[in-house]
Amino acid sequence: MTLALSAANSDDVIEDQLIHSRPNPIGTGAGGEGSARGFSCRATWGIGMVLWILWRPFGFSRRLLKLERHSITESKSLIPLAWTSLTQTLSESPGIFLLGQRKRFSTMPEIETHERDSELFSPPSDVRGMTKLDRTAFKKTVNIPVLKVRKEIVSRLMRSLRRAALQRPGIKRVIEDPEDKESRLILLDPYKIFTHDSFEKAELSILEQLNVSPQISKYNLELTYENFKSEEILRAVLPEGQDVTSGFSRVGHIAHLNLRDHQLPFKQLIGQVMIDKNPGITSAVNKINNIDNMYRNFHMEVLSGEQNMMTKVRENKYTYEFDFSKVYWNPRLSTEHSRITELLKPGDVLFDVFAGVGPFAIPVAKKNCTVFANDLNPESHKWLLHNCKLNKVDQKVKIFNLDGKDFLQGPVKEELMQLLGLSKERKPSVHIVMNLPAKAIEFLSAFKWLLDGQPCSNEFLPIVHCYSFSKDANPAEDVRQRAGAVLGISLEACSSVHLVRNVAPNKEMLCISFQIPAAVLYKNQTKNPENHEDPPLKRQRTAEAFSDEKTQIASNT
Repeated sequence: MTLALSAANSDDVIEDQLIHSRPNPIGTGAGGEGSARGFSCRATWGIGMVLWILWRPFGFSRRLLKLERHSITESKSLIPLAWTSLTQTLSESPGIFLLGQRKRFSTMPEIETHERDSELFSPPSDVRGMTKLDRTAFKKTVNIPVLKVRKEIVSRLMRSLRRAALQRPGIKRVIEDPEDKESRLILLDPYKIFTHDSFEKAELSILEQLNVSPQISKYNLELTYENFKSEEILRAVLPEGQDVTSGFSRVGHIAHLNLRDHQLPFKQLIGQVMIDKNPGITSAVNKINNIDNMYRNFHMEVLSGEQNMMTKVRENKYTYEFDFSKVYWNPRLSTEHSRITELLKPGDVLFDVFAGVGPFAIPVAKKNCTVFANDLNPESHKWLLHNCKLNKVDQKVKIFNLDGKDFLQGPVKEELMQLLGLSKERKPSVHIVMNLPAKAIEFLSAFKWLLDGQPCSNEFLPIVHCYSFSKDANPAEDVRQRAGAVLGISLEACSSVHLVRNVAPNKEMLCISFQIPAAVLYKNQTKNPENHEDPPLKRQRTAEAFSDEKTQIASNT
């Protein structure tokens, strides 16, 4: 076997010497002399390999990697002990890779080719730093492989060329042939098709059946602003290495973004790109402060598009209308609204302490439950009334405009006294939702000795669903401890914690659910006439149930 290689530098010289000093298979020489020469050559080659590995500790050149194709034919049992020991030692040494490990690594030319290909459909480089959107600056011409076919067989052929055809938004995969009106050009994926050999066997078969030549031609395709995705545009415009905002919360016709500081110089451009690239979006806004006021709404600025903040959204089959600039609405809580709704059965009672515009109250009311909904924000109260009528549940929801503590110690207390005083057969299940993650745990203090009289049976005590944020390494345990501290009890064995969503890096939103112990809810702890025993501080659970709950919490966190 002879390999012709040129040595361009010291690395290549060593490599070339290694290749040509490679030992011949045992037995090719004459008798003992041949064996001796073979061993000497192998020893020399082994030493040379050690020098090569020490010289090039981080990988192999492309030419050396090709040697794997030519296997050594001698039996492993005939290789001298010294050589066997050497190869074993090298294979066990960290950072040293033998030829047999070649498949785990990619060569530099392959990496460079991938990087070059990834730039093919990127916007022109001279748009970097643009702060005012100039759509005309995104024009670019790329060279695309095409297949020439007769126009009458295009539709039939395209079904078989889905893999090979170009897949880019806004670009037609079939265009007219400028040189032949009776033909069409099928644009092919430049990442997959390079020559006619790039077609798969099945694709070549259909081409042959339809009498189409697999010969590939080149076509100059002009790309414009419309052909690039929003992420591609922003990545090309923003400084290299900086985060790119391509996602947002959609609230009706409004795109709600949370821009970072390095993105603010480009905010108007980002807003316009979001409008351009997302059908139905006519306004892009950016939150300019945290939700830290008593009404839970935040200040925002319109980045681009309409100034109209009156919007309509559809969530879980229900319609909500409101002024987004004056109330709180988070489309990411849709699943959580459904989860709580499914916990209630017809005839149950819900107290929604921080109801907003009704995403908990309205679906629960639709299940023929009785709902008491409250919000301190006058705008939320107004739109809650409106949305109850819009969804035809206004007769099932009693609406209040109070502070959360006043709501709990007023209407909630009065209703609980009546509900828990009913006969056992008539008592409904009672749920209390407290969706104010920043402060809801503080409001739990309103439950301490809220009710007078004798405690009811434990099974009828209200169930609280309280939301909170946590930055703790163990968020579930953190929420349990904080809620328990406010109530003055341990919630370790009588609560469950559900992970709602990740709000930010190292910040989680969670919901802790528990049944309020009678020792907390009632002032008078006299004996229960029904059970003739003191109500326990904690709701009892079997060891199996407790284990299952811990498993669920662990999986959620």
